Amino acid sequence: MKSPRGTILCFMFIVFYSSKATLDLNLESVVHPLILHEHELAGEESLRQKREVSTSSPAAEEYTVDVEISLENASFLEPIKAYLNSLNFPIQENNTDRVTDILSIEVTTICRPAGNEIWCSCETGYEWPRERCLHNVTCHEQDSSLPGYRCSCLKELPPKGPFCQLQGDIMLRMSVKLNVGFQEDLRNTSSALYRSYKTDLETAFWKGYQILPGFKGVTVIGFRPGSVVVSYEVRSKTPSPELMHKANEQVIQNLNQTYKMDYNSFQAVTSNETKISVTPEIIHEGDTVSLVCENEVLSSNVSWHHVEQRFDIQNSSRFSIYTAVLNNMTSVSSLTIYNITSGDAGEYVCKLILDIFEYESRKKIDVTPIRILANEDMKVMCDHPVSLNCCSESNVNWSKVEWKQEGNISIPGNPETDVDSSCSRYIIKANGTQCPSESSGTTVIYTCEFISAHGARGSKSIKVTFTSVANLTITPDPISVSEGQNFSIKCISDVTTYDEVYWNTSAGIKIYQRFFTTRRYPSRAESVLTVMTSTREWNGTYHCIFRYKNSYSIATKDVIVHPLPLEPNIMVDPLEASVPCSGSQHIMCCIEEDEDYKVTFQMGSLFLSAAKEVNGKQVCYKHHFNANSVSWCSTTVDVFCHFTNAANSSVQSPSMKLNLVPGENITCQDPIIGVGEPGKVIQKLCQFSNVPSSPGSPIGGIITYKCEGSQWKEKRNDCISAQINSLLQMAKALIKSPTQDEKLPTYLKDLSVSTDKMEWEISSSPGSLGAVINILDLLSTVPTQVNSEMMTHVLSTVNIILGKSILNTWKVLQQQRANQSSQLLHSVERFSQALRAGDSPSLSFSQTNVQMSSMVVKSSHPETYQQKFVFSDSDLWGNVVIDKCQLENLQPDSSIVTVAFPTLHTILAQDIQGKNFADSLVMTTTVSHDITMPFSISMTFKKNSPPGGEAKCVFWNFSLANHTGGWDSSGCHVEEGNGDNVSCICDHLTSFSILMSPDSPDPSSLMGILLDIISYIGLGFSILSLAACLVVEAVVWKSVTKNRTSYMRHICIVNIAASLMIADTWFIVVASIQDNHYVLCKPACVVATFFIHFFYLSVFFWMLTLGLMLFYRLVFILHEASKSTQKAIAFSLGYGCPLAISVITVGATQPQEVYTRKNVCWLNWEDTKALLAFAVPALIIVVVNVTITVVVITKILRPSIGDKPCKQEKSSLFQISKSIGVLTPLLGLTWGFGLATVFPGTTLVFHVIFALLNAFQGLFILLFGCLWDLKVQEALLNKFSLSRWSSQHSKSSSLGSSTPVFSMSSPISRRFNNLFGKTGTYNVSTPETTSSSLENSSSAYSLLN
Repeated sequence: MKSPRGTILCFMFIVFYSSKATLDLNLESVVHPLILHEHELAGEESLRQKREVSTSSPAAEEYTVDVEISLENASFLEPIKAYLNSLNFPIQENNTDRVTDILSIEVTTICRPAGNEIWCSCETGYEWPRERCLHNVTCHEQDSSLPGYRCSCLKELPPKGPFCQLQGDIMLRMSVKLNVGFQEDLRNTSSALYRSYKTDLETAFWKGYQILPGFKGVTVIGFRPGSVVVSYEVRSKTPSPELMHKANEQVIQNLNQTYKMDYNSFQAVTSNETKISVTPEIIHEGDTVSLVCENEVLSSNVSWHHVEQRFDIQNSSRFSIYTAVLNNMTSVSSLTIYNITSGDAGEYVCKLILDIFEYESRKKIDVTPIRILANEDMKVMCDHPVSLNCCSESNVNWSKVEWKQEGNISIPGNPETDVDSSCSRYIIKANGTQCPSESSGTTVIYTCEFISAHGARGSKSIKVTFTSVANLTITPDPISVSEGQNFSIKCISDVTTYDEVYWNTSAGIKIYQRFFTTRRYPSRAESVLTVMTSTREWNGTYHCIFRYKNSYSIATKDVIVHPLPLEPNIMVDPLEASVPCSGSQHIMCCIEEDEDYKVTFQMGSLFLSAAKEVNGKQVCYKHHFNANSVSWCSTTVDVFCHFTNAANSSVQSPSMKLNLVPGENITCQDPIIGVGEPGKVIQKLCQFSNVPSSPGSPIGGIITYKCEGSQWKEKRNDCISAQINSLLQMAKALIKSPTQDEKLPTYLKDLSVSTDKMEWEISSSPGSLGAVINILDLLSTVPTQVNSEMMTHVLSTVNIILGKSILNTWKVLQQQRANQSSQLLHSVERFSQALRAGDSPSLSFSQTNVQMSSMVVKSSHPETYQQKFVFSDSDLWGNVVIDKCQLENLQPDSSIVTVAFPTLHTILAQDIQGKNFADSLVMTTTVSHDITMPFSISMTFKKNSPPGGEAKCVFWNFSLANHTGGWDSSGCHVEEGNGDNVSCICDHLTSFSILMSPDSPDPSSLMGILLDIISYIGLGFSILSLAACLVVEAVVWKSVTKNRTSYMRHICIVNIAASLMIADTWFIVVASIQDNHYVLCKPACVVATFFIHFFYLSVFFWMLTLGLMLFYRLVFILHEASKSTQKAIAFSLGYGCPLAISVITVGATQPQEVYTRKNVCWLNWEDTKALLAFAVPALIIVVVNVTITVVVITKILRPSIGDKPCKQEKSSLFQISKSIGVLTPLLGLTWGFGLATVFPGTTLVFHVIFALLNAFQGLFILLFGCLWDLKVQEALLNKFSLSRWSSQHSKSSSLGSSTPVFSMSSPISRRFNNLFGKTGTYNVSTPETTSSSLENSSSAYSLLN
């Protein structure tokens, strides 16, 4: 504003009034007229409006009016101010109708001349608004006395308002420390101590802070430890630091000195608002961000702090802080963050410190990641244009977009960027020079980078693989083969990049993928079509196709397949025949086609012509062979027929065996079957036998005849019905067909329909049943995927052949081919694993003899797999559970399929031992993809076996028993068994069931483990005891073998101990290997079984030798044999017989690989009963030794002359007990308990007794056979004892040392005389006995001890 001429001073004041009517203001005459500005006039206009409204309402309104007064004389200023200060407010109107009250009048702004300038300053309690300080020139000299606050003086009055304004109240949050100990009562606001402190302190604060401008009050809000820190709030106008210090001094002066207030500890945080701004407003990763903190307090002591990361920010490579004072009225601090990341997000604090005052401001920033969307990795053909697109997910003010490329070849493009849509496109097209064929498959990485105005960068890479059109090279030589021969076609591509490789026929039908393989090499790719057995279906043109996106490279090859019968399709008659040396025989070969073949018969080096005969579709080539035309009588001749086609390729038929025999041996004659000698067994193809058949569709299979007397008797009929045989031949052709996967669904349907119609024929024909199983086995190898309809047809066929009416046929079938049931189960597993449910989440199938359930495992949140199967007709049920945590490890969209069979357990059990061990469902569970992680499946089976048996969880192991299959418990265990059901857990998938074993304890049961412990510990003791026995015998040998009987006795003991030790060692080694689930190779198992068999038999035969010697010395007293004769007999019996039995056993059974059991290295029982080669000799020896024991005890019980009855009774009991204790382990009588364990239903007590007695047999032999012998004891004492002890022993038993117990006056000696049957014959009182009788009596004692 420009002042009027002559004006030297002006001032502004504010009038506060309350009005109910118009305003009528009169000033003294010294006051010049008012000069009002536009904004004030506007205010008056609004005032008038408010007044008019107020007439209708008695409520008073308060108003503020700015008044500017110009004075020509500066001396007028003070009188005016004094006058205004002397007024009493409110000022009321003098008239009776009071409508306006003046509440107060205060001077705010004074402008004085200063040289050539006018300085306008604010009165106490007022300040210039912030916008005036920023846009006007301040009076530096005056403001310098007021550091840290807004400008109070401006050069020249602003042309327009506002003028100085009343300072607002602020809240000072202050604290001060009292150097006294902190007491817990200061935390309790209701305590006397708290109230005392609060009262005293607030009183001192009121007195001290009253000098602050606009002081309103002070409140103590709490205490905290740290000595005692007092927190309080002061409400006033903004004070200067000087004034604040003065007030703090007065506080201390007014406070009792016992509080020990620390003057230097005053701190104040004001509510003064500090502005903080952020650029840019939306922050992206990579931006350069600036945070600016502005405060009206002038200070350069500014710090920055990150709240979440709890660190003070300092200048560094990523952070820059700049602080300055602008225009001497504003403190500005700038924090710059370069290349900001998501970790920099959070709350930032700007803190300014001036004296005891702290000013802070907080700002939270969010960092948004930049996401660039682009094409997926691409494969493109050279010379084909392609567009690469990149777009920013968020709409950022991008300044530019750059495209870069990286790769072995350079193929630039043209960028097109639309900044408004935040998208960019890059168009590339490679020509032949940029993308040569040798560079085909090269990948170039294109990167689009978006750059923002603030430095943020977002990029995305796109891999582009450039591929040239493939040039194919195919096998150049012409391919011309005959049926049955193999051929291959190699197709080579000069590029390695392709999406698909496949082969087509000329009709556009894809070749099944099992016939070709494709490999990729560094500089080429090749696909090889390989056909091992060509048929006429392979005749034609084949296309090798390499496809890359929509580009196809094709190479063509013609294949010519000349007709020629396959060897399995040539039917010969006879398969085997007997021909009299002077007779003849018709031989023929038949095929199911009429082609121009050259056919000859070959017999050794002779080639015979053939006559062609056509019978409907069947063409036969025959020859009448005269035996008298050759000189090979009494020999066997193999005859073949050769078929040669136009390509000069030939095939040889199966052989026909002609046995040339003298005519007088022939007893059986039949025009169709032929002739044969008694007992002769021959086989004939069913279609050439007496079995009726229709000419159009010949039956299949083989029938077996045997010549009995003068008639041929049918022994086995494996004929296959014509319709089933036709299906079998079609199945064999299908697996050789190039389009087998397309033909399979129709064929499975035909098979299901045929088996349903021919159920009765299948139930009466083992051959037809076996053919259906073979068909399923062949077809299960074809598919990679099976749909629900195909699986339904498969299970319908299985349901028929597992019917209860066909179970008897199964028994007949498996007498010759024991793996048929295993083959069927394996076929169903292969079909199940190939099942794909498609869009259906689950599939199910339910019939009387088979049920199926399946589920598809979804990639997100799979459900628990739980299926239950109930067969009411069989009174069986079972369920399968796989926990969802297990399913999470499977590949997405895997199919789990479970198939349950109620009758299959009876068939599979017969594959083991011909008995129904399994008596529950057989459930097979498969997964469509391989399982790589550990897996667990839980199952529950309902059992039908009587209570008391041991249940074992098993699975069907197809690799056991030479891959014929068998039950295996590896990886499975019983989780719970109660009542009529058993719960199992297994760590793998296949076909499961439970086995009931009532005859012996389950190895995994407590009793089975106990028996194992007994056996291992006992055998260990036995081996050590037997070794000790041999050592003792070696030490005392010369002392105890002075007579012939003792010599032979100790010979037997040594050989028994040696044989038993070797046998036990073999046994424990093999058992420990198998118990730890290690697989022993077949030859090693055979060797181990042989030696175990041989040495255990040797133990028994040496026991027999010992028993016979005892019997010989007790009964045949007067008969003497030389020592060499006795040794020869003993060794022949002890080792010769066992060797002969062992060699015969292995020779008779090992060629058929049935010498050992399937899972155990021991003699076979199921197939050949080879175990009888051990059991029969052992049991015979046990019986013989039991008989000898009875004879010995009987002889002992005969009374001796002169014995008293009481003494005789006691002595007899003692001798009986001693004899039984000695003879039982030496003669192997404990093996008699083994008889009880053979029979079904034997109590476990016999198993325990048998294990205990036989396990510790070696220990018994050491004790009773060796150490209990007094001669052995004396020999050991003489060998190792002190001389003093020996002399004492001699005094006490001078007689007994020479003939202990066996002096002829001894009662025991007399009893053995009775054993000899010679009581009264010898003079028992005379010491002059013959050497023979002394030897006999001594030997009898030795044997018993």
